[in-house]
Amino acid sequence: MSKELPAQGRLRADLVIEYPFTRTTGPVVGAFMTGLRDRRIVGSRRADGWVFVPAAEVDPDTGNPLSEIVDVASVGVVETWTWVDPPRPGSPWDDPHGLALVRLDGANTPMLHGVLVDSVADMATGMRVEAVWREERVGHITDLLGFVPEGTGTGQPDRTEKSAVADPVRSIRTPIRLEYDFIPSAAAQEYLRAYAEKRILGNRSPVDGAVFVPPRGVDPRSGVETTEMVELPHAGHIGNFCVTHLPIPGRSDLPTPYVSAWIHLDGADIGFLGLVSGCENDEVRIGMRVQAVWKADEELGATAENILYWEPSGEPDVPVEQAGNRAWLGEGMSDA
Repeated sequence: MSKELPAQGRLRADLVIEYPFTRTTGPVVGAFMTGLRDRRIVGSRRADGWVFVPAAEVDPDTGNPLSEIVDVASVGVVETWTWVDPPRPGSPWDDPHGLALVRLDGANTPMLHGVLVDSVADMATGMRVEAVWREERVGHITDLLGFVPEGTGTGQPDRTEKSAVADPVRSIRTPIRLEYDFIPSAAAQEYLRAYAEKRILGNRSPVDGAVFVPPRGVDPRSGVETTEMVELPHAGHIGNFCVTHLPIPGRSDLPTPYVSAWIHLDGADIGFLGLVSGCENDEVRIGMRVQAVWKADEELGATAENILYWEPSGEPDVPVEQAGNRAWLGEGMSDA
């Protein structure tokens, strides 16, 4: 059985994955976004007259492409809703609000958006609502500020209004954000705590003695439990590497260009990712011997970030044909 750790004393972390995602829209989604930029809401219509809003590229029932774009009203009815209080981080709305499926007049499907009212008492299934718009619009779903009770907004937009930008919207940029509570496995807990003592641990497989770092608690090839911990040296070689020239949002500590590499510790059979510094980027090479550079003792914690980077050790290179993961990976498996 796997080792169980008491609830008190477990390592945990509040983690966030966040990055901007840019996608091309194509003609149908692009028409929908262009409409929003021009204070219009459009849908796509299939042969029997059914109108999808937001505009769909394919009929979900048949898979047939949809290309006919039609205008619908900017007023409609709330079909179902929930109340959001407090707003989630990254929400386009700062105040508590309704989040509703609104079926616009002329549409057969509802669209999800915010209903901007003062309290939950102002929300009701079946209520009539109308769209309100941002003054400055770029061709994004947030150009539509949301919906308010019908008659309380600014009224219907002029259907002849056009954006000063004549070109259709061809791409959109949307932030992606995931917040989660991370509790490492028992093997990972032991691995991370060892970093506070400047020790690097791996798991030895009972199948053939292969050593995995970071330890996984199981041999990923067979699922056999791995309980034996092995302390590894602070030196190894580069199995592969990448030079990054574009900045990563939120990582101002990584001035570009920088080198990230697969570090293969002596005695380990698989590599892990680390930063390489202490030399010119164009000096980094496959097989180069490296050693860990640690934080000051008073700054150590239960984290792999205790290793600031890996620097050249000055030892002779590992031959390129011997660099990287060990042969135990097996026929047909990648060694990248």
